[in-house]
Amino acid sequence: MSPARRRLLAAGLLAGLLTLPLAAVLAPPDAVQGQAQRLMYLHVPAAWSAYLCFTMVTALSIRQLFRRDDAHLEEARAAAEIGVLLTGFTLVTGSIWGALTWGTWWAWDARVTSTVVMGLVYVAYLAAGGLAHGRRGRQAHAAIGAAGFLTVPLVHFSVLWWRTLHQPPTILAPSLDPPMELLMLLALGASMLTFSLLTVWAVNQRAATASWAQAAPTTGASTGASTPGSPGSPGSLGSSGSASEPRDETAAAQRAEQDRVR
Repeated sequence: MSPARRRLLAAGLLAGLLTLPLAAVLAPPDAVQGQAQRLMYLHVPAAWSAYLCFTMVTALSIRQLFRRDDAHLEEARAAAEIGVLLTGFTLVTGSIWGALTWGTWWAWDARVTSTVVMGLVYVAYLAAGGLAHGRRGRQAHAAIGAAGFLTVPLVHFSVLWWRTLHQPPTILAPSLDPPMELLMLLALGASMLTFSLLTVWAVNQRAATASWAQAAPTTGASTGASTPGSPGSPGSLGSSGSASEPRDETAAAQRAEQDRVR
């Protein structure tokens, strides 16, 4: 792991340690939902971090479309992978929260349905990446990544555009006065910072791991083909090639000389 990624991971873990008592103890429970409301400090930051990942996919995909540059292809794929995982985590925490407050684990309202659609769009983006070959294939893959971002505002503003069980958005809401107590707002901001730092670290780490995995077979093949003395290579003493033939001829000559003397 590079020093920059180590520092990013350390910052995320430190922020998480500071956020834990604030979100679990110091912030007051909601007057209506009670302690179940504390799931907000996982659910909302996970959704926010998924948006962050998909924003990264969009920016890198647009760069690839206009510059025809594949240098950041692994970063875009890594961001999509982490974003899909965070979308799944958002749905799981939302399902638990809904069971505690609404009395149902799942409701196909506008917010849940649009979130599922968003996750499936980026699953399709990742699947298309495995099928993309050549310049045109990679450009089409990038186009899917850029267009997929249209699902993000669809998810975020779905509670305003349609009738749903969900409350209106608290973060990035079209209002400068969010209906939230100060300690709750601080706890939510700290948890979002923690998730953001760890998400950026995870994306960079996943992209680096994928790059190493792609480079390893090529390096291994070239090393095995050019290393003198390796099994099966030219000049290897352990191979069945010409290096063992002089020794066989010498042994045969010695046996013939012994038979002649006898």
